Amino acid sequence: MAKSKPLLLTAVEEGSVPEGLNPAHLRWAKANGFSGQRGRLLPLPAEDGGLAGYLFGVGAAADRPKLVHGLAAAALEPGRYGLAGALGDPTIAALGFRLGAYRFDRYRKAREPVELELPEGADSAEVARLVDAAFLARDLVNTPASDLGPDALEKEIRAFAKRHKLDVKVIAGDDLLKENFPMIHAVGRAAAEAPRLVDFSWGKAKDPKITLVGKGVTFDTGGLDIKPASGMLLMKKDMGGAANVLGLAHAIIDAKLRVRLRVLIPIVENAISGPAFRPGDILRARNGSTVEIGNTDAEGRLILGDALALADEEAPELIVDMATLTGAARVALGPELPPLYTLSDELAAGLMVAGLASDDPLWRLPLHMPYETMLSSKIADINNAGQGGFAGSITAALFLKRFVKQAKDWAHLDIFAWAPEARAGRPVGGTDQGIRAVYGYLKQRYG
Repeated sequence: MAKSKPLLLTAVEEGSVPEGLNPAHLRWAKANGFSGQRGRLLPLPAEDGGLAGYLFGVGAAADRPKLVHGLAAAALEPGRYGLAGALGDPTIAALGFRLGAYRFDRYRKAREPVELELPEGADSAEVARLVDAAFLARDLVNTPASDLGPDALEKEIRAFAKRHKLDVKVIAGDDLLKENFPMIHAVGRAAAEAPRLVDFSWGKAKDPKITLVGKGVTFDTGGLDIKPASGMLLMKKDMGGAANVLGLAHAIIDAKLRVRLRVLIPIVENAISGPAFRPGDILRARNGSTVEIGNTDAEGRLILGDALALADEEAPELIVDMATLTGAARVALGPELPPLYTLSDELAAGLMVAGLASDDPLWRLPLHMPYETMLSSKIADINNAGQGGFAGSITAALFLKRFVKQAKDWAHLDIFAWAPEARAGRPVGGTDQGIRAVYGYLKQRYG
């Protein structure tokens, strides 16, 4: 059966006159006070009383989000639509629309989709891979821990690997101790489902080695330093680093970038039971350093430490880790702008430029070495929790830096992975952060 003709969505810049409209529709727009206001949708009546299409305001160029067409997709009824008018880059316009049409329907009756017929000039393959990457991350972050504990997250990663014809290695339970991942084991040993490290690779061995590391805490109670009830409400998203790393891996593989990609995802639930690790414990990390536990709620950096040490052992060209690591990052920069940490000016600039080009912004914060004193311990090499309550995101990044010695470059993204308010291309809920920025940088460098 042939598909119905899509309804046309004509984008209009603020203060401009829509081109190509018939006189009746121009009068209709004027009568309704439509002048291209950002996010405003105006239905256009057909002569038979039906719907002829829509005008959509994209606002003024000075403050227009690149994914502005996502505002239209979020407001439209199910159906098929086409884009016309003031699109700008057709690929970005199509991407924004499709990202804005996202809906998490696992626990409610699914509705018919809001579909898009891509505009002329849009790169259909690029749109598809970035949408698939974002939706993969969003679906995982939105799924509660009751359905996405360590076992289920491993299963999701295995399904991902099967789709891409990849082999997966998993080290779980007490085997983590045998294979020298003591911090991953300590953080996850109190949970009903065993802690584990998932490891897979893709690409040609001769190509530049790029390693992604994603924090996979499927739920974080805070451990014995337990969070208040309000602090646990969003802790299903504490595996947002792992989710976004998987989305990024999909984009890299689908685009066939010339890299040897490795993905490491340490997976735990930070639970409370008899075997839980304690404040004051001393853990010996994979790289041999000793870590005093100042706070069991600073668990993400522990599991990342062991995974980063493994990643570093083969001295890759670049390591990128993503983690929902600190509330301090949100205090500093809010939920929409993840801090970026790296020692490389070139890498920082490249990532931020790529992020701005795809409406996936990052902002560099300093690895201010004097703050390492905040992580000092009187009985171990380092404490896992910064003293004094200052510079929490920076001290967490400095902790991670200790586990990266041989890699040519390293970047740490302290992401939120959640949209507390709807905005262009991002409905409320679990969201993608850092995927397009890192992918865009890697594509420019290795595409």
